[in-house]
Amino acid sequence: MIVALLNQKGGTGKTTLALHLAGAWARQGKRVMLIDADPQGSALDWSQQRARQGLPRLFGIVGLARDTLHREAPEMAGHVDHVVIDGPPRIAALMRSALLAADMVLLPVQPSPFDGWGSAEMLALLGEARVFRPGLDARFVLNRCTARTVIARDIAETLAEHDPPALRTTIGQRVVFADAARTGRLAFEMGGSTAAAREIAALAAEVARIAL
Repeated sequence: MIVALLNQKGGTGKTTLALHLAGAWARQGKRVMLIDADPQGSALDWSQQRARQGLPRLFGIVGLARDTLHREAPEMAGHVDHVVIDGPPRIAALMRSALLAADMVLLPVQPSPFDGWGSAEMLALLGEARVFRPGLDARFVLNRCTARTVIARDIAETLAEHDPPALRTTIGQRVVFADAARTGRLAFEMGGSTAAAREIAALAAEVARIAL
């Protein structure tokens, strides 16, 4: 399965979710490859920080920020159980290539009307990709969410009836994710069974269930 985390708006948490989703599946014993398709190379930076800390490699990471992604990612998928693509912001050609490579697209958004409005371009690209990939599945992921706020609840209810719909799992605004990024770790390595680790495990399980 190839899962791409995409949104043309920066700061939605694509890299954090991509790394943690890959880590959750690797923790289950799956063979996972993460493709860093963002020219900024944040996932590769995380991997280098992890190596400097002497931490074991959980999954492979390769930089592939070019618009041949739709040809190269399926070749990689033949050697692993899951490929996770950390997509770029606002590079249409590369975004199209990631969409054509994916079996499922996850669209991280924060609980803000601005993120909803900013997703319009992304949804247009998704519509173009579905001309060639009619069965391409897509889901919004409500990320950096303070669960009890009115706006988070309203956006979750709106997205539930949207096309694409939202996943039931939401990811909270938690300091542990920033600490993990800084230290080359993942949430489950930052103190055992934290709320963040449980949310990521639920996200991985829901995505895998939909893909069956």
